[in-house]
Amino acid sequence: MPAVLLLIIGASAAFPSSARAALLPSLDQGATPSPAPTQAQTIDATSDSGSDERIARRIEGIFAAVPNLNRVTVSVRQGVVSLGGKVTAVEDIDRAEQIASRILGVVTVENGIKRDVSVGQSVQSLGVFSQKFSDFVKMLPLVAAALVVALVISLIGYVLASLTWIWRRLAPSNFLTELIASAIRFVFVTGGIVIGLQMLGAGALLGAVLGGAGIVGIALGFAMRDTIENYVSSVMLSVRQPFRANDWVVIDQYEGRVIRLTSRATILMTLDGNHLRIPNGMVFKAVILNYTRNPQRRFDFELGIDADSDPTAARQLGVDALAKLDFVLTDPPPAARLENVGDSNIVLRFLGWIDQEKTDWYKARSQAIPTVKAALEAAGFALPEPIYRLRFDQQAPLNLLDVTGKALPEAEPAPAAADIPHVMAEHVAPDDEISEMIAKERRAGREAEKDLLDSRRPVE
Repeated sequence: MPAVLLLIIGASAAFPSSARAALLPSLDQGATPSPAPTQAQTIDATSDSGSDERIARRIEGIFAAVPNLNRVTVSVRQGVVSLGGKVTAVEDIDRAEQIASRILGVVTVENGIKRDVSVGQSVQSLGVFSQKFSDFVKMLPLVAAALVVALVISLIGYVLASLTWIWRRLAPSNFLTELIASAIRFVFVTGGIVIGLQMLGAGALLGAVLGGAGIVGIALGFAMRDTIENYVSSVMLSVRQPFRANDWVVIDQYEGRVIRLTSRATILMTLDGNHLRIPNGMVFKAVILNYTRNPQRRFDFELGIDADSDPTAARQLGVDALAKLDFVLTDPPPAARLENVGDSNIVLRFLGWIDQEKTDWYKARSQAIPTVKAALEAAGFALPEPIYRLRFDQQAPLNLLDVTGKALPEAEPAPAAADIPHVMAEHVAPDDEISEMIAKERRAGREAEKDLLDSRRPVE
């Protein structure tokens, strides 16, 4: 084996050094081949005769073909290009340098170009604007055609949006009908503008505008989310119709009668005649109590009797007294419950039903309480206040004296049925003041604010 290696080494001496360098690594099977070095751009050590002239003529020919660079001077020496002269615009200085540096054989560029700031040259530059104006005038027929196309498409959208009888059949409410019509108009107007800009070749401008509008829309969406929530809630409330005008409702803790439902808020009139505006976003998420939907409504109140009295008899007596009142309904009938047994009294709860279309709830309850109270007192049932019992020595005599030291008189017997005091009958019909004010408000605000309540749709 050593003899073979010596023979190979001796034979390789006859090859050039570059061949030996390529051959010897291949003989070494354990060696890892190294990657080929990257060839770097270099400058020739020698220059061909006439190369500078060819570079100069090539650059001058290019500059002569460019109107803004035809006054630039070019000189080349050893591949170094020197630029001089004057140009009108600042950007033409860098442009000339970039063109010269791309010519094959150029080593570097010395840029000595300056901007011409003379008055004469500035006046000549106005010719560019005159040329642009001339181009705009030539483009006016195309602009007119694009404008006509956009207007025609927009007009078609307005005609389709005006067919409200079609959209009323598709939409469950008038508010949605107007929303559909507005959406149709918006889509057709936007489509007309897009087609018109495409005809003018301004597609890039349209993309930039739409991109900016998208970013602005996202920012406005975050800033106006409460307003958007109210608007969406208005759409849902106009579809659901949870109440009617003049309905007596309680929305969360707010109570009053409904005046109207607008695209922003629900307007109530409180029972004392004040306006209450609740945002629709709150109304849509709130718990709504509507007293008007069911004409039958129950009132109740509590009365206490002496602890030694018979609660069953007191209950029956109170129910009979309620049944004699004309405004108390017989179906459902009045009732009484034993609510609580205290230290000194028994609490009874009396209940009665009325028709709200004929009877005011507050008036009915205000008249029922003294009626039952008078009936219980006339029958001998005491309505005691809290009583404290004191226990004394049973061996000692017990003398009951009043504050003056005199003996207290014996308790008077219960009055007879004929001695029951007469309860004054009051007018219990509902008052019309609030209803009249609401009707007046609706007539006055019919043109100012659009009412989304539709009496033709069922109430959920």
